[in-house]
Amino acid sequence: MRKQKIWLSAIILTTILSIMVVGCSNTTNEATPANEGSKTRTIEHAMGKTEVPENPQKIVVLTNEGLEAVLSMGVTPVGAVESFSGKTWYPHLEDKLGDTKPVGIEMQPNLETIATLKPDLIIGNKVRQEKVYEQLSAIAPTVFAESLGGDWKNNFQLYAQALNKEEEGKKVLAEYDEKIKATKENAGDLLNEKVSVVRFLPGTMRIYQSASFSGVLLKDLGFARPENQQKEDLAVEVTHEQIPQMDGDILFYFTYSPKAGETGDQTEKEITSNPLWKNLNAVKNEKAFRVDDVIWNTAGGVLAAQIMLEDLNKTITELKSK
Repeated sequence: MRKQKIWLSAIILTTILSIMVVGCSNTTNEATPANEGSKTRTIEHAMGKTEVPENPQKIVVLTNEGLEAVLSMGVTPVGAVESFSGKTWYPHLEDKLGDTKPVGIEMQPNLETIATLKPDLIIGNKVRQEKVYEQLSAIAPTVFAESLGGDWKNNFQLYAQALNKEEEGKKVLAEYDEKIKATKENAGDLLNEKVSVVRFLPGTMRIYQSASFSGVLLKDLGFARPENQQKEDLAVEVTHEQIPQMDGDILFYFTYSPKAGETGDQTEKEITSNPLWKNLNAVKNEKAFRVDDVIWNTAGGVLAAQIMLEDLNKTITELKSK
């Protein structure tokens, strides 16, 4: 009888210990998020202040220029918004993205998909995603830049801070500055020629000004611009009758073609066959150049800027040989 009592006591004790272990295990899994216990940093951004992990590992990026920034600093995000080209990624980024999952478009990121990726940092932009900031913040610490376009360098520095990659970021910007310096030296007196920038879109066209992506880069180089393109604005739409306003000593034009049957190709064809276009000084002097819309405008990040500088160097060399 005594042995039976000892045996029963042992079983009861073992059962109680098992329940305690399981209970503790379940409590830990439910109450301990992935980043609990890790150090955090306070990042000031367009929406206020946010505590972010000291070294975030799973990043979701909600703008294409932000995507270029994180890639340039050696970070492959777990999720990113799709390009504006009708394809998932821009061609110059495809080989850098690996298993990165698309999470919708800039204007409408897919919150459910983002949540399934369990990010520890989300990078976005107030212009694009202000309305869903609270929902994004409920998924993970979220940092927003203020604006887009010519502000890519300011945004880049914010992203570097959020990623805790400020030293890497300084190296990337230093490389950009070196390419600017080399391109200036290559251009020489050509910097005095006025550079015009034009874009063709479905059913319309624009003259691009100083605050645009290409405009900021041309300003960094010190190129002169026609008087009507020196305003600190993005662009101005023009009519067929205003084609003469596109003129410059040198003219770069690009065409936005996101979808078949819904492109700017027809606009480009109409304008470049117009007698007013053919009468532009840049066109008559064979100084009008068609360039890539993605690189010169739509992508809007540091990697596109580096490729744009390569384009400009080739054009400069061609112009100097004439």
